[in-house]
This record gives sequence, structure tokens and C-alpha cells, in this order.
Amino acid sequence: MRDIVEQQKIAAWAALDLAARHRETVLWNAYLKAMRQTERGAHGSPAAFIIPAAQHDPLTMAKLVNKLLGQGIVVQRAESQLTHDGRVYGAGSFVVSMAQPKMGVIRWLLGRTFYPDNTYTRNRDGAPIRPYDMSTDNMAEFMGVRVDPVETPVSANLVAVARVIEPMGSVAPGSSGYVLDGRLNDSFRAVNLLLDRDVAVRRVDDAGRPGARPGDFLVPRAPDAVAAEVAQATGVDFEAFAGDATRGTHEVERLRIGLYDRYFGGNMDEGWTRWLLEQWGFPYTTLRDPRVKQGSLGREFDVIILPDDDLATMLGERRSTSRGMGRRPEDYPPEYRSGLGTEGVEALEAFVAGGGTLVTFGEAGTLPIDRFELPLRNVVADRPSTEFWSPGSTLRAHFDNTNPLAYGMPAAGLVTFLGDNQVYELVPTANNQEIETVVTFVERDLLQSGWLLGEDVIAEKATMVAVRHGEGRVVLIGFRAQHRVQTHGTFKLVFNALLGGGDATVATAAGSGGG
Repeated sequence: MRDIVEQQKIAAWAALDLAARHRETVLWNAYLKAMRQTERGAHGSPAAFIIPAAQHDPLTMAKLVNKLLGQGIVVQRAESQLTHDGRVYGAGSFVVSMAQPKMGVIRWLLGRTFYPDNTYTRNRDGAPIRPYDMSTDNMAEFMGVRVDPVETPVSANLVAVARVIEPMGSVAPGSSGYVLDGRLNDSFRAVNLLLDRDVAVRRVDDAGRPGARPGDFLVPRAPDAVAAEVAQATGVDFEAFAGDATRGTHEVERLRIGLYDRYFGGNMDEGWTRWLLEQWGFPYTTLRDPRVKQGSLGREFDVIILPDDDLATMLGERRSTSRGMGRRPEDYPPEYRSGLGTEGVEALEAFVAGGGTLVTFGEAGTLPIDRFELPLRNVVADRPSTEFWSPGSTLRAHFDNTNPLAYGMPAAGLVTFLGDNQVYELVPTANNQEIETVVTFVERDLLQSGWLLGEDVIAEKATMVAVRHGEGRVVLIGFRAQHRVQTHGTFKLVFNALLGGGDATVATAAGSGGG
């Protein structure tokens, strides 16, 4: 560790010394680079990107703009309605011109991109070579924000955005009750803040209810000071609501969440999931192997999350894995060796059978499919990369937003799909009615950005399902809905599984005692 620190110090001082000795040259080179990039952007295609004010989740759009500003990108806002290339954009839309020094970054963060497929990216046998990381890094697609590329410069009443956007939610005056937009990620944070303050919240299920959509949150009563505080903290508007708050709704219950965290080198996906829960205010308990093996999990938990991980590592069967960074269990002290083993698997299945909800991300779905014998098959498992390949791409999918697990989602959108993620096909049984399909890939032209081979393998197949198992259920999210806390566009699929009440979940906050 000392050697690493010393090398970092040497490198840092060397860069500072070089810049100090050659200040004029460094600045001149930076100027030339910025000027040339600006010229390229001014004469290239596209000329700009427009971020329409009308978005499915405008608060997430504001987060996107703030991330652009944080990288030194110039963003302008339309003060009034503008028309460009035959499209009308409302006041408050944003324009990002390519005629600026960061045009290269803008192109990759906002523009549709395709990973090269050629002799440089394939082995001699034709097998694709895995990219170092993702095959796309389109931030707008990850976040579910619509961005339109345009071929000509935007001429309109534009004002540069000088500082980060801090949405301030409003509270309808004189209202006895409020409705929160269930399409907003931040509404879930608002709900958690309200639950922290013992304010009752209900959720709409009835599609015919006036003034609210399925998935919207109703707050029958809340002190004015609390509503104002939460609105200011989250940017969520508390709109006026009147009428019977119980009709066509269910009470939102705070579920007791257990997040599985193994040893053996740790699990990055667990860390990102932990951060997501913390940022949006979901209380959770870290759950490790010894506690799982004790059983009786239903006494303490209503929902248990298994972050993306391979089956052998979770069970403690593999002696050398990439996820374990090539180390062997015997390299660790006994108390820090991972492995659910047979005891842990049986405890998890008993938890679900007794009324609990198990949520799996990515490859972790293999555990309940194989060990609980769920009537599902992962159609991309063990496929050679020449038949199916998607190393970090955005793919088009349909969301069944009439299902409580997809409340607040658009009917169509994008999912971020990585290698080792899962796609499901039902195995015919007498109980297939116990399976709910939540997210399904489109029929064709699945690829939005990145690299995809073999789209026919997954076309029109499910990548998120819920399977009833005993008195509980398993929610399998085959893709990375919370990947690196970047994929805001699919966060709600996770959040919905963590809020209880009514028919929206099998588990109950009162505890099932299962397992």
C-alpha cells in the first residue's frame, strides 16, 4: 500500500511540475484543442441536441442537465416555445450545441452510438472480444430522458444555464389532501420521507380514478409544514386532491428490506444497490451468510435482495472466480469466507414460501430458477457469444405499467443489458398462471445503442418476471435496472418491489414468519 501511495504522489508531482515549467505551452495546447473541437462541432453532424421540456420524468431530466453542467458542458435553455426542424418544443427545453470544446463528450453522452464490429473487435474464430467496460455510455438513454439530435444550429431565445438546477416542489394551498406523480423517481423519495414522519400514504390502482393515474401516490392528510419540507427537499409537487382516498387505492407499507452482502472479495453490484437505497431513503439491513443460514428470515424481513452475482460464488462452491478476483476461499480467514450452501438456499426458499419477496438482479436469478425449481428458463444461458452478445447495451422493451411492479413506467422504453444478464422463457407447467411478465423485449430492432448479436434469441421474450412460490414470490429482474446508480430510467422497477400494500406485494410489513 505504501508503494502505491508513493507512486501516486510521484505521478501527481510530476504532472504539476510539468505544467508549472511549461505553463504557456500547456495553456496554448489546451486552447488549440478547444478551438479545433468547437470548429468540428460547428460543421459536423449533428449540430446540436435538444432536450424537450415535456418528459416522462422531468426531475430526472434536471439531473441529466446538472450532470452535463458538472462536466463543463455549456447548456442553454429556451425562454419561450421554439420550433426547429418541424418540431415544436415548449418553453424550458434545453439546447446543447456541438459547437463547443466538449463536443466529443456530448456526442457520446447524448448521441446514439454503436460499438464497432470488425476484425479489430473479433477474434480469428469470429468470436466478439469483450469491451473493457460498456459498449455504450449514453447517459440520456440510461436515465430514460428523451434527447433529439438536430442537423442545423438552433436559433431561438436561448439563455445559458449558469448554475445547477435545484427544483423546488410546490404545495397546493388550502388542500386537505395531495397527489404525488408516480412517474417521478423522486416521488419515491418523497414517500419515504413522509413515512419517516408517520404520514399515511396510499397508492392508486384504479385506472378510472379522476385526477390520478395508477401508481400515483395519495397523501390524505399531511401537516402543511411537513408537505412543504418534503416538496422542497425532493422537488416533487404536492398537487391538490379531494375525495375518497381509499377507493381504488391501497395503503403503502414500509417493508423490512434485507440486502444480501457476501464476503470473498465483495460484490460491486451490492455496493451500488446499497447506495441507491440510501439515496432514495429506503431503510435496509445488510444480510450476510451466517444470518441467512439461521433461517426464520420472515421474522425480520419482508423483502430480500440478491444483487447480481454468479451462482457458484453465492453458494461458495467455486475455488477461483473472476468475481472473487482469482482468490480461493482458503485465502481468507474462516469468518470471512462466503457461501450460502444448502442451508442458505433452503432458508431463502422457506422465506419465500412463507410469504416473503425475493428480488434478484441479473445473474443472481439463477439461484431461485435452479434451486427453487421455478418454471423458467434463461434463454441466453451458455449461448456462445457468436449466437448472442450484448456487452453493456441499451435495448428496446415494453413495460406492462398496469402491473404494480411497473407502475409509473412508460409503456415503452430502454433497458441496460450487460453480459451475463438474463432473458426468460416460461417452461410449460400446470401453474403458469402464477407467473407475471413485467418487461418484454420488442419484436425487432432491439438495439438502441451499443453492440448486439442475435436479437432473434431474445425478441419478444421477458427480462423481468414475478413468480409466485408458495405464499410469497420471486421477482427476477434479468437486466441491470440499477446499474451503477446510472440507469434512472428503470429505477422504478426496483422501487415498486420495495413498497408494500394491498395486491402490490405478497409480503406484509407485519411479517409473515415464513422460513
